[in-house]
Amino acid sequence: MNESDETMPSTPVYDTLTRTFDRLHRLFHLKEIACWDQATMMPPGGNEARAGALAELGGLIHAMMTDAEFGRRLSAAEDEDLDDMARANLREMRREWERTNLLPADLVKAQTLARARCEHAWRSQRPANDWPGLRENLREVVRLAREEGRRLAEGRGIAPYQALMDKFEPGMTTERLETLFSDIKTWLPGLIAAVRDKQAGETWLKPAGPFPVEAQRALCREAMALLGFDFSAGRLDVSEHPFCGGVPEDVRITTRYREDDFVQSLMGIIHETGHARYEQRLPRGWLGQPVGRARSMGIHESQSLAFEMQLARHPAFVGLLAPLARRHLGERPELSGEQLAALLTRVEPGFIRVDADELCYPAHVILRFEIESALIDGAIEVDDIPALWDDKMAAYLGLDTRGNHADGCMQDIHWPSGDFGYFPSYTLGAMYAAQFFAAMRREHPDLDRRIADGDLSVVFDWLDKAVWSQGCRWTTDELVRRATGGSLDPTHFRTHLEARYLGG
Repeated sequence: MNESDETMPSTPVYDTLTRTFDRLHRLFHLKEIACWDQATMMPPGGNEARAGALAELGGLIHAMMTDAEFGRRLSAAEDEDLDDMARANLREMRREWERTNLLPADLVKAQTLARARCEHAWRSQRPANDWPGLRENLREVVRLAREEGRRLAEGRGIAPYQALMDKFEPGMTTERLETLFSDIKTWLPGLIAAVRDKQAGETWLKPAGPFPVEAQRALCREAMALLGFDFSAGRLDVSEHPFCGGVPEDVRITTRYREDDFVQSLMGIIHETGHARYEQRLPRGWLGQPVGRARSMGIHESQSLAFEMQLARHPAFVGLLAPLARRHLGERPELSGEQLAALLTRVEPGFIRVDADELCYPAHVILRFEIESALIDGAIEVDDIPALWDDKMAAYLGLDTRGNHADGCMQDIHWPSGDFGYFPSYTLGAMYAAQFFAAMRREHPDLDRRIADGDLSVVFDWLDKAVWSQGCRWTTDELVRRATGGSLDPTHFRTHLEARYLGG
């Protein structure tokens, strides 16, 4: 035995826990790929069998996490000699264990089946504008989500909705979120109006299709390459709703195509590539362990929105993107750098969240947060959703969605999938992204010039060091403080929007 062996701490209990999480990671990998296939390639007739298989897999994962010995090992590991990173890993293990043990296996299985059935039906019900059909399945998904929220909230003195939100954004409270969103509602409508007045006097060329799907796909792949996506560890496919899934070693992202609008697929894929780069650059030395995962969905969305909003709409980056667009979509004046920049910063309220411009996007998120929080906490029922949606769309964006459920309350996959509590992550992500770029610009005053020169490493290296490589080592607030010098400050978001759209 050499000297280094003699001084190496012995951590047999902790090591046993890490081996368990390695196994869980492999099972999660299978689950993610099965879900990807379900959304992209599975024939319709396979849904019930797939739902049953996913429920079985979910039950196996749940049983591993709720084994009585697991809790005893967590407590015993606290007394072992662990370094700071292992301590953080143990903290995240316990958080996951505590949440899982509040949910009985029969509830987990019932949720898996109900969500799979509702989401599968939604894929055909949405194009048919069939709200009554979706409503029947959604009632069961909501009932089970309320039960999950109630069990997670028990003993913690919080509302069920906050308990569900905590799965996605640990540490964020409903009260803090309401304060942030209430502030946005005081200034966002006026800013949208001012920008629309300003843009009304500007001339711009709107690209006219058709844009062949194959040309769009080639453009998307080249944009992904420009943004550093590793195609040896991931792929691009098509789904009804764009998403990023898989695991760091095998990232699956999707978009959707319309021949009359290439921006939808392009910006969707830039968004998902932000998610993918985060996953692909998580600390590989901690792969499979909770501390090696993304910090929160708010931080995850900050990376996708850093790519889609902060970077892709930056005029310097558009100057890099425009030649790619012309190469694949044809030489046309509306695809010049100047015209494409005008298109990507055009502010115009629309029905669809994922297609929304940077200013209108928060209104879409706040609307959904207000509805889903009231739904989970029992203030409203599923039947009330369309009317509330219509009222809020009219109030926040001046749009009439009455009778148009497909482009209204049926447009997102989140509620059919049971992901209640996720929507706030989008606007939290936009705030985090603005704060990250403000810090990046302080460290690199020549940031704009370097982007214009095609040097995107300044962006990627900063994000890698500050966010990607950190995994779950820190709490969300500590991660943001270390990266930017302070906790989440929404004034960075407002300052960014005013500067980009009003030149202030």
